[in-house]
Amino acid sequence: MGSAYFYHLTQHAMEDTLTMLLGKARSAGWRVAVRGVEAARLAHLDNRLWQGDGFLAHGVAGGAHDAAQPILLTTQTDCPNGAVCVMSIDGAPVSAEEVASMERVCILFDGMDPQALDTARGQWKALKDAGASAQYWSEESGRWEKKAET
Repeated sequence: MGSAYFYHLTQHAMEDTLTMLLGKARSAGWRVAVRGVEAARLAHLDNRLWQGDGFLAHGVAGGAHDAAQPILLTTQTDCPNGAVCVMSIDGAPVSAEEVASMERVCILFDGMDPQALDTARGQWKALKDAGASAQYWSEESGRWEKKAET
């Protein structure tokens, strides 16, 4: 049974935290689906992941090789790449059933955005009410600390 990890971002940009988490997930041998809500945002992430020292092999959903991608950027809830980890950004939906079937579901949200906070609170409550395992992590102190767990 998997668990949902909520990441309350206050010190680092979502792209930086996402890159760090993707590196850890790939080091664990996990295939990952990064789920967003807007294609333009995923296109930005696509460019970002191909650049810099932290190169991470990936693809954008809708291509001929989706199933072969170790990291797939998508707006859909299916995981054609056989992902065992989903990283939800920008309020993309997750379900308790999905949490139970994955190794991990990561929910990253901007702690400075009131709408993002409300969405994450709603997701936390829905998962908790459905009996899903969840952890809340905050970087408010300057390092990641677990603040709550269901």
